Amino acid sequence: MATRVGPLARPRPLSGHFWTLAGYARGRLPARAPASRPFELSVRDPVAGEVRLTGRHTDAGGEGLVVILHGIAGSSESAYAVRVAWAAREAGLSSLRLNMRGSDRSGEDLFHAGLTADLHAVLECGELARYRSLYVLGYSLGGHVALRAATEEVSARLESVAAICSPLDLSACASAFDRPACWLYRRRILADLAELYERVAARRPLAVAPERVHRARSLREFDGLTVAPRFGFADAEDYYRRMSVGPRLQRLRVPALLVVGVSDPLVPLATLLPFLDSPPSALSVEYLDPGGHVGFPASAGLGLDGPRGLEGQAVAWMTGSRDAVRYHGHR
Repeated sequence: MATRVGPLARPRPLSGHFWTLAGYARGRLPARAPASRPFELSVRDPVAGEVRLTGRHTDAGGEGLVVILHGIAGSSESAYAVRVAWAAREAGLSSLRLNMRGSDRSGEDLFHAGLTADLHAVLECGELARYRSLYVLGYSLGGHVALRAATEEVSARLESVAAICSPLDLSACASAFDRPACWLYRRRILADLAELYERVAARRPLAVAPERVHRARSLREFDGLTVAPRFGFADAEDYYRRMSVGPRLQRLRVPALLVVGVSDPLVPLATLLPFLDSPPSALSVEYLDPGGHVGFPASAGLGLDGPRGLEGQAVAWMTGSRDAVRYHGHR
């Protein structure tokens, strides 16, 4: 099982790749999701106009709901999102597996790591108004969105957030992702992202032709061709600098959990530690080994009572934090 270790634990590259690929293989297996109904919400964007967000809403009948955010090439159907939905249900919580813009392959628009407006709109939407307690759990890029949103004006009903294998420094992680050692992940993820971009381009004009985007060979190049012109950044580096949540962690307004895979090949430990030397009181950090990027043994835990498995433990942490000190003072 994955055990809790300290920030000085030494990464094991081969182990990290193994668990990353094992997690991917596990995610390819058919996964039955809890009963749910479609979720839709239209948000207003100054460039794209009305943008439709989608997802799957499981109502467990209680007063609490977990919003689940996927990673960079994931969706509401990603296996880890489904596992969180089951963990929420077992804890008596409802869940919303949210698709970030265009990740449902609708071609609605693009998303990026700092696009928090959609999450804020979801938390305040009428369909979720009956829930008294809200929680957000995100994986990888989705976790970055969750953490960044928690440093901004947030819903008074938001109790806590959790981020699993999430970057804190987007530039450092792009450089790590673009290393030769990550070519297999990069090839698959860039192909998926280019397809999403092509679907948006089929609906409305974009600054760069899809054919050019398909030729991008690095994440930094891809972001410079797509995210930067679409959202008004000067280039990829400007996007990374302005959106990275690491320098903003002291502004957290609710309790937050960051789960770190010590041997994660896509979000290396070295890119996180500069921001975690003296973490803010609102942030709890758990270092796990073995594990990879969004891939851990099924028995992974955070040392909490309750269900085993990372998803169940993360849900237990978020709901338990309701009795922790509140961090709404910056509002």
